[in-house]
Amino acid sequence: MMAFAFIWLSVAFGLASKTVESSSNVGMPLLLLPFLGSGFVPTDSMPTVLRWFAEYQPFTPLIETLRGLLMGTPIGNNAVIAVGWCVVITLGGYLWSKKLFNRESTR
Repeated sequence: MMAFAFIWLSVAFGLASKTVESSSNVGMPLLLLPFLGSGFVPTDSMPTVLRWFAEYQPFTPLIETLRGLLMGTPIGNNAVIAVGWCVVITLGGYLWSKKLFNRESTR
């Protein structure tokens, strides 16, 4: 689901870009999100500002859900939050892409 969400977001980024070179690089900051989540270190050990960002970004609930399912530990409401992030990102990317595509096709 997260891959599908980021594909639609990437389509929107590509349509919004002015050149081919910028469209290939505009999504690069998204590659940092998994590193700024709870994938490598617990969020409790992070500085306050980074902890706040890590706890409320899309990859942390996804990582915590996968970790809980693979290790057999409770996942709490992380799965619901992860699915919610996926739906919001997919819908936002799709609607933005549709708007940009329709604008380009009417020219």
